[in-house]
Amino acid sequence: MQDTEKVPVWLKWGVVLVGTGVAIGAFGAHALDGVVTEARLDTFETAVQYQTVHAMALIFGSLLAMGFPEERWLEWAMRLLLAGILVFSGSLYLLVLLDQGWLGAVTPFGGVILIAGYAAFLVAAFRMRRPPQRGA
Repeated sequence: MQDTEKVPVWLKWGVVLVGTGVAIGAFGAHALDGVVTEARLDTFETAVQYQTVHAMALIFGSLLAMGFPEERWLEWAMRLLLAGILVFSGSLYLLVLLDQGWLGAVTPFGGVILIAGYAAFLVAAFRMRRPPQRGA
């Protein structure tokens, strides 16, 4: 990453998304139970799971990027993971809360963006080189 100022941004996004995932999950478990169908509740839970799991990857990637500030592929991985989380989970949340089935057609795009993010992460992993040890 060229701009090391951006690294904390991804870390902040990851932490916010994990925290809101917990809060949204609690909301779904308590406020939506009995209000939406069981299938919609399952969809909501899927959105929460994807949000929190991939936000943890965002946190991990941002911490890793601090040690490899020149690795541009990590920057792209973080961008894509964030976009994928927002599109995938966001479309599912809206589908459940607004009862708009057409939003289900948006969700796979979020999945593709997440996959692209992990592909960028993989490229970064192959490109990373351990810095030389001092005094060695």
